[in-house]
Amino acid sequence: MEETKRQKFQRLAEARTNRIIEQLDILGNLSNRSNYEYTPEEVNKIFRSIERALRRVERQFEDPNDFTL
Repeated sequence: MEETKRQKFQRLAEARTNRIIEQLDILGNLSNRSNYEYTPEEVNKIFRSIERALRRVERQFEDPNDFTL
């Protein structure tokens, strides 16, 4: 049986979401100050970048025709 568009979305959305969460966990490993040194400004830059990307993707779901990167 051929996969429907909905089934394909669900399969890919779950896999991609899980992959993003795993990568965020890996990013979180950098918070270990016994292994890494960083400034609050560097941390803020990381999270501002992530938040911008997240807002951009969220807007794409609000307006699927807006697929700007």
